[in-house]
Amino acid sequence: MTMSPGVRKAALIAHVTSSVGWLGAVAAYTALDVAAVTSQDVATVRGGYLAMELTVSYVIVPLALSSLATGLLQSLGTPWGLLRHYWVLVKFLLTVVATAVLLKETQTVGAMAEFAASGADPRATPGTLLHSLGGLVVLLLITTLSVVKPSGLTRYGWRKQQEQRRKKSEKPTVTTA
Repeated sequence: MTMSPGVRKAALIAHVTSSVGWLGAVAAYTALDVAAVTSQDVATVRGGYLAMELTVSYVIVPLALSSLATGLLQSLGTPWGLLRHYWVLVKFLLTVVATAVLLKETQTVGAMAEFAASGADPRATPGTLLHSLGGLVVLLLITTLSVVKPSGLTRYGWRKQQEQRRKKSEKPTVTTA
């Protein structure tokens, strides 16, 4: 499946927008997490956990799912392919893992926000700082792969490349008299 240039550009814009948005939202979430974990002010901690839940539910999860879907669309609808280049495959696998961890972690964030909203003292709540920082590192790695595009074909990609070269060399030449 190959997309037309207009569709390809629109899909690329959607992918870059959702991916960069995901990275920015996780950076903001990490700032909230740091404030919630380090503050001794009950109102700050409570507000941090409540804001973290809103950010995860209404910003980070939708952007992560959109990034995953548009990335898959990009890989399947362009010559890069999903399985041809190592950087594309690694980027996709990291996105799948990051999204899965995120979806699992939303339960923890929801429980912390619920506890904070209950009126109990939320300062003993552990936060999700390791997940926040880990997610940020993974998203920065994915971004780096997108920009650098390290060389290296998978075995499948190498076979496809050889097939394309063979087809080009087998094309009959038209001679005019």
